[in-house]
Amino acid sequence: MSEPSASASIEIDAPPERVYELVTDLEGMGAWNAECERARWIGEVRSARRGARFRGSNRNGSRRWSTVCTVTAAEPGRVFAYHVRAGGMLDIAVWRFDITPSEMGCVVEQKTWDTRGRFMLVVGRLATNVADRAAHNAANMRRSLEGLKRVAESG
Repeated sequence: MSEPSASASIEIDAPPERVYELVTDLEGMGAWNAECERARWIGEVRSARRGARFRGSNRNGSRRWSTVCTVTAAEPGRVFAYHVRAGGMLDIAVWRFDITPSEMGCVVEQKTWDTRGRFMLVVGRLATNVADRAAHNAANMRRSLEGLKRVAESG
């Protein structure tokens, strides 16, 4: 895969399995994620495994929008990735969490690849009020990973 459009990483004093649980706990995601307020599984599969789908509800200030995501990688304690689409059809992005064991606990790297076409670039800017999505995502990733660290290290 090409270079991500944005990425961030952080070391967390918690086991990789604990961090993976938090990253894949859709109902609890809003406690640490900077932009995604909540997410819920849709369809028959209701757990983090390849092919499972979920709806993410996002917010930036007064702007709100939702997306449909399909899990593309789910390796407990190691990787969680998903493909994001608007309306379940129009490409938006690929997101990935890589979790690597460390002496302290683990290092979590969050990455995203912007996959929007011209139409979605315009619609996305209007819907989210974000002109520079890469810079916005990088800042939100740092905030999200700090929130993930806080939650993971608190127990």
